Amino acid sequence: MKPQSNLARSKTKQWGQPPWSVDFHPQSRPLPDKVHFAIIGGGFTGLSTAARMAKLAPGKVIALFEAEGIGAGSSGYTGGMTLAETAAGPLPELGDVLTGVSGIIREFEIDCDFSLRGTWELARSGRNSHSPVRWRDSGELRVVSELPGGSVNPGKLVSGLARAAVRHGAAIYENARVEEIRFDEPLILMVNSKNIRADHVVVATNAESLELNGLAERAEPKFTLALMTRRLSKKELRDLGLESGRSFYTEDLPYLWGRTLPDDRVIFGSGLVSIDNWRELLTLDISQGESAKLMKQLERRVRRLHPKLRQVEITHRWGGPILISKDWLPVFSRHPKSNKVLVLGAYSGHGVALSVYLGSWAAEVLAERRELPRWNSALF
Repeated sequence: MKPQSNLARSKTKQWGQPPWSVDFHPQSRPLPDKVHFAIIGGGFTGLSTAARMAKLAPGKVIALFEAEGIGAGSSGYTGGMTLAETAAGPLPELGDVLTGVSGIIREFEIDCDFSLRGTWELARSGRNSHSPVRWRDSGELRVVSELPGGSVNPGKLVSGLARAAVRHGAAIYENARVEEIRFDEPLILMVNSKNIRADHVVVATNAESLELNGLAERAEPKFTLALMTRRLSKKELRDLGLESGRSFYTEDLPYLWGRTLPDDRVIFGSGLVSIDNWRELLTLDISQGESAKLMKQLERRVRRLHPKLRQVEITHRWGGPILISKDWLPVFSRHPKSNKVLVLGAYSGHGVALSVYLGSWAAEVLAERRELPRWNSALF
């Protein structure tokens, strides 16, 4: 029997249905007593770290602990846009994110519809007479610049990274919630009420479990929304200005982003649901409250962009969490209570490519082959 999608196995989340699924199901096994490298979180960051760590440290015990199913958090519910920079712009020492991610996908032989067709910036003040996009949205939206970027199928990327990690020797434990880290020597993780010793730990929980990653005072969890149209004809895409397959986002407010899928369906996203405590994500329902209100606003907005969208069928509606740091910088630092614990997250909406890239970098730091960047060395 084909395993159920891990995105569907979350019993507490009502985030809607994204248009992709995770088709990898790691073999169930007893929790270990001791590991050399523990990775907390089964999204892009954690899986990328696990895959690279397993390749760099053959023979070491590498375990990834995921509270639900892999991809059940931000990574499985993202829109799949890949951007070249951080939300704070270019950073010293960051390097070429898209080239790095391309290399990781190629190295681990991941088939995930990865495309680098470029990304458009749209603006209402633009006067580009040759803009293929001319939408009505608080003024006329036009293309004002083209930047490096593209898109990916998040479900396939999660699955591919997980397969690579397991293939190279890492163990993935689903439904294995890390309840506590005790900063002893060695480190102690409490996983499903069992104590597990670890020499090194990577915390990659992003917007969830802010007590573990220590970012409650540093970043704010939010919830953003997206929808997807039916498959559009080539003429409809041409009339919309989207036949090139480029992703897009507005550089001014009200914010709007989106992308075209390989099968000619189009995703549009916008809106931020306020979250007072990350635990609200566990029971958030996109059919109720502020989420439902913002979803209706997004749908009305999309239908008003262009005559071709007025009656278009919307096939999927969903949302997912993001973690926004106060300075918009991604977090990639050692934990203040132990230099053997790395913390990654707070990508502020730019996490698809960046998380894969930094996850692999984190493994190289643990293997003492690379240094941490200095942009947030004084994070805590």
